[in-house]
Amino acid sequence: MLGQRQQELERLCERLGYKFNDLSLLDLALSHSSWSNEQALPHPFLACNERLEFLGDAVLELVISHYLYTNFPDAPEGELSRIRSNLVNAHSLSQCAGYLQLGSYLLLGRGEELQDGRGKVSILADALEALMAAIFLDGGMEAATKVINRLFARKVESSPQHVGHKDHKSILQERVQAIMPSHPQYKLLSSSGPDHHKIFQVAVMLQGKTLATGIGHSKKQAEQDAAHQALGAFDTTHHESADK
Repeated sequence: MLGQRQQELERLCERLGYKFNDLSLLDLALSHSSWSNEQALPHPFLACNERLEFLGDAVLELVISHYLYTNFPDAPEGELSRIRSNLVNAHSLSQCAGYLQLGSYLLLGRGEELQDGRGKVSILADALEALMAAIFLDGGMEAATKVINRLFARKVESSPQHVGHKDHKSILQERVQAIMPSHPQYKLLSSSGPDHHKIFQVAVMLQGKTLATGIGHSKKQAEQDAAHQALGAFDTTHHESADK
């Protein structure tokens, strides 16, 4: 591993609060398929983070499920599932990746670089999953648990206050129609990723203006996430207008 790259990865370890025994695992976790495909390797899928992403998804779900099960003993199964879904969706994972500034450490192909791949929600979310798998392989479940709990602590504690709503779209529509004769509209912005793991991005609009965007593994999930994000923006805008 080149000296400059090693120094970059060591700085990331400091942000993580975890020191890798094998930095090549961390390097692999940050290697996107667009980069490995350009290296003329016989098996490029072995030099990108997709396999780690597969493992990291399971590690994240297990650690967060155990945390929720232990810390919310009175919550029913459905509530725990909703909280977990809110924590491990692509939007949430990309936020954690942003906190760690993972985008600046990614190895991307030329095409992804030109398309602002370092800021793409799907790429950042996948990289975070791969990173958790790399920590698990390098230091075991105890190390992965410590890092995950530290990264998601604030989100976990605040989730019960935000995931109890069953239908964010309905709530948003009710609030809008209470003050104006209009209703939110949803527009598909993009879809990316393989067929078995697609990420949809949707905008929720009101009177031609975008209130918020959301993402999900289906259009319905993305619309619900957009409505969820829009609720805060809509309330803030309405309150500011009312105060003037």
